Amino acid sequence: MHYVLFYDYSADYMERRAQFRDGHLKLAWDSHARGELQLGGVLAEPVDGAMFWFKADSPAVVEAFVAADPYVANGLVTGWRIRPWMTVAGALADAPVHPA
Repeated sequence: MHYVLFYDYSADYMERRAQFRDGHLKLAWDSHARGELQLGGVLAEPVDGAMFWFKADSPAVVEAFVAADPYVANGLVTGWRIRPWMTVAGALADAPVHPA
């Protein structure tokens, strides 16, 4: 199953992120190495949030990521939400559906 994690960033995210960035990136790359995080990155213009795509058996994997993230623990993330993503088209689709 695919899940998308959305982060909302604080107004001062860009000013405060440097001291927490390595911890956040380590968390992301470790999750990727386990096959969970597929892609992740900041939403730009404006930089006000981020989006992460996970492949996991349950949202608990994504919840654990959030719980361990220094950006969340230190208030750079003001809100977050997890949405199941029903992927049906493309080489990486979880449940491919082709036209008849």
